[in-house]
Amino acid sequence: MEKSPLQISRSLYHPKMPKALGGPVVLKEGKATESVADQAAIKELFPNTYGMPLITFEPATEKVAAPAVNVGVILSGGQAPGGHNVISGIFDGIKALNPESKLYGFLGGPSGLVDHKYVELTADIIDEYRNTGGFDIIGSGRTKLEETEQFDKGAEICKELGINAIVIIGGDDSNTNACVLAEYYAQKKTGIQVIGCPKTIDGDLKNEMIETSFGFDTACKVYSELIGNIQRDANSAKKYYHFIRLMGRSASHIALECALQSQPNVCIVSEEVEAKNLTLSDVVEQIVKVIVDRASQGLNFGTILIPEGLIEFIPAMKKLIAELNDLLAHNDDFNALETEDEKRQYVKGLLSPESREVYRDLPKGIARQLTLDRDPHGNVQVSLIETEKLLIEMVAKRLAKLKAAGSYKGKFSAINHFFGYEGRCAIPSNFDANYTYSLGYTAALLISAGKTGYMSSVRNLTAPAEEWIAGGVPITMMMNMERRHGAMKPVIQKALVLLDGAPFKYFASKRETWATTTSFVYPGPIQYYGPAEVCEQPTRTLQLEHNAE
Repeated sequence: MEKSPLQISRSLYHPKMPKALGGPVVLKEGKATESVADQAAIKELFPNTYGMPLITFEPATEKVAAPAVNVGVILSGGQAPGGHNVISGIFDGIKALNPESKLYGFLGGPSGLVDHKYVELTADIIDEYRNTGGFDIIGSGRTKLEETEQFDKGAEICKELGINAIVIIGGDDSNTNACVLAEYYAQKKTGIQVIGCPKTIDGDLKNEMIETSFGFDTACKVYSELIGNIQRDANSAKKYYHFIRLMGRSASHIALECALQSQPNVCIVSEEVEAKNLTLSDVVEQIVKVIVDRASQGLNFGTILIPEGLIEFIPAMKKLIAELNDLLAHNDDFNALETEDEKRQYVKGLLSPESREVYRDLPKGIARQLTLDRDPHGNVQVSLIETEKLLIEMVAKRLAKLKAAGSYKGKFSAINHFFGYEGRCAIPSNFDANYTYSLGYTAALLISAGKTGYMSSVRNLTAPAEEWIAGGVPITMMMNMERRHGAMKPVIQKALVLLDGAPFKYFASKRETWATTTSFVYPGPIQYYGPAEVCEQPTRTLQLEHNAE
């Protein structure tokens, strides 16, 4: 493909790394770990990979000769900016340890491992993809690695290619699969290591050892630029309310970060909605109040940010969706029904009385979206639910009633947006370019150290890259038991927005001011070049969490 001037320039960028990774390293083991919850159940399921210590890499005085290794890499799940740099970091890391090492990419995600579809990633290929967005170097997929037959097929191709280790680059579910695979291969004594890397623009894969998932920084910068552009337009035309739904099914990290960057009039945080036991009508009233207050000042425009997963956090809706997830998992009778009315009546007959009432009162379009095909994990495809349109409709009806009563004299015109794919494959920010390369290089060191069942970890991320801390965290440390497909299964615990955390508390302290005044910030495009205070800033979320303002 023809390259843009920016692509050509970015290919020359040299990612920054922790100082410790610039030469020989020594592995330091920390304290033994345990899972975040359900310790007995997780330990029983993962006897070979549970309780392992935390790991950090520190500079060593002399280089130790390392044997050549063959490594396989898998991109799993949705795209996130920086995936190509993870692969570049793995490649450079194993080659630095021993030039005879080889890297194989499994094509199309985890299915490539099972179906034996792969390509050897040589320097010529790697160099074409450095500092680029997307996952197109080998493609991605959402096949779940759950069955022993899949594991055995993977072991076959690893044996054939002499692969010593597999790196799975993915989110919480993909890294859960990595942990299951690591346990199985350890139990079977295959000699195949499995390492994970934390990917997801949603930002919900994080803890004390994984400060952020890669791609979150870039995606939020892309979305914040778009929001800023819209806010500039709104402040110019002064006649539209923009309802903007943002990616983030299971947590509101993206919406909150974009609010911190752009200062909209309203940002709904799903976790707060759930904590306060709010109904859909309560959420509508919050938005209506801001619109009425602004209208009293002659301001009939603004921006409203809505997290993609809002519907799932409204307690009554959450109960309904949980019932639907269980009822419709592998339900051939439901799938055989032909008309929407038949499906609607069938579902109503199976729901509990409380959920049946909620389901019955939903607009038919939203009710239909709740029963569409499930995602690969058996859950409602929340991204297909057009929450922003639902809220516009409900807000408009409520404002019409207030106008008829004489308590609202403004004008309400709304435009809806959904920002999702716009951010997933952007050219990575400097932060993500550095972070992902460091994650890949760290994964190479974990492999060289003979570790399995670990996730690559790079911490201290609000400091300059040279001061970052590289190491590994046992994946079992992040796990708990959750209901999936109607059964309890081990999964990595999702990190939600903490209502007592610094980012939300800062937002909460400012939102009344942002609601009634026009305090918009226009972040502009991602900066790749320029002074550090412009182009090397981590997210506001990280800065607030580390008190690094």
